[in-house]
Amino acid sequence: TRLCLLLSVAASYYIYLPLPSTITEPWKLMLLDAVFRCMMHGNLIQDLGLCHHVRVLNFVVSVLELRGPRSSEFVRVTDTSFSGVPARVFESIAPGPERLKRGVIYFHGGGWALGRMRSYDLLCRKMAEELDAVIISVDYKLAPDAHFPEQYDDALSACRHILKAEVLASLSMDPERVAVSGDSAGGNLAAALAVDTSVSVRLKAQALVYPVLQALDFNTPSYQQNSDVPILYRPLMARFWLEYLSGDLSLVPYLLANNHTALDQSQEAEEAWAKVNWTRLLAPTFHKHYKPVVPRQGTPRLLEQLPGLLDVRAAPLLAEGGVLEKVPPAYILTCEHDVLRDDGLMYAQRLEEAGVAVTSDHYEEGFHGCMVFAFWPVCFSVGKRSLRNYISWLEQNL
Repeated sequence: TRLCLLLSVAASYYIYLPLPSTITEPWKLMLLDAVFRCMMHGNLIQDLGLCHHVRVLNFVVSVLELRGPRSSEFVRVTDTSFSGVPARVFESIAPGPERLKRGVIYFHGGGWALGRMRSYDLLCRKMAEELDAVIISVDYKLAPDAHFPEQYDDALSACRHILKAEVLASLSMDPERVAVSGDSAGGNLAAALAVDTSVSVRLKAQALVYPVLQALDFNTPSYQQNSDVPILYRPLMARFWLEYLSGDLSLVPYLLANNHTALDQSQEAEEAWAKVNWTRLLAPTFHKHYKPVVPRQGTPRLLEQLPGLLDVRAAPLLAEGGVLEKVPPAYILTCEHDVLRDDGLMYAQRLEEAGVAVTSDHYEEGFHGCMVFAFWPVCFSVGKRSLRNYISWLEQNL
């Protein structure tokens, strides 16, 4: 009995986190975060030189989460590839006359490193059924086995192939109703494709769910406010960026201090900084009491080591206004308790300034990843509500 009591106290201590009062299901989020933190203990295996911690995480995901393609009465599910990039296709097979369907090319989240989880299959299946659509979930390469621009190149190759007339016809997809979409790192890839003129002219819409769009400022108000809010902690986002850009993880503290955009850095960095200037791009209500962090002196040659920080393919928020004015209409979902909140809000503002139609969908009780947690056994009320609104926007705009 005493042992059980001690174990219960230890478990409670590990699970409990002080959370903002506006999060409506705090204990559920604490439990979810505890599971993620347990999975992140793969770092110990990496420290022992046995295996990269991301490979450990993906092994766990593959054992617990991955399922083969399973069709149902309403959705046909098949595995295939486009230009050599693996993908899973979810096709609505609702009764009725043959017709061209709307299509969504979807990129899953996971910091460009974690593989597609079961919740993404549930998401794509629900989208296909409710939208009477063809949803293509693209399995791009992952870090640490691939680094920028390989993930982007996979996304671009797959998207270009899917948009070929003969491929669209084979999938009964309407060439006038195709969108790109994704969440988190997948939202990054979707936004990057939308600013690529070889693709954007063929797209009707882009739907970005708490996207990561820049790595020049790790001290926006949302990064400062939500540094310790699950499930995406500020240092973890910096680690994901370094994994993506093939950087040394010892650089995390320098990124978090904004040393790469200090006043003594390059002219190119100064010009890019203007495009992430949150004091101009964010509404005052999101400024709160936070101040910009712009060091006078930075870390020498940091931008030379990580050139992807200034590459629009990695950071779509840095695109020129003349490029942004050509992108398709956008839906951008943001969450108050998410370090990436301001990435999405700033991008929405820049798109609006470029004359692009934008729907901003903000959730005061939302946290990073909430939309994919709309299914049993990990189901949040904000997840179900945000998913419902996301699908509704696609239904009305695609």
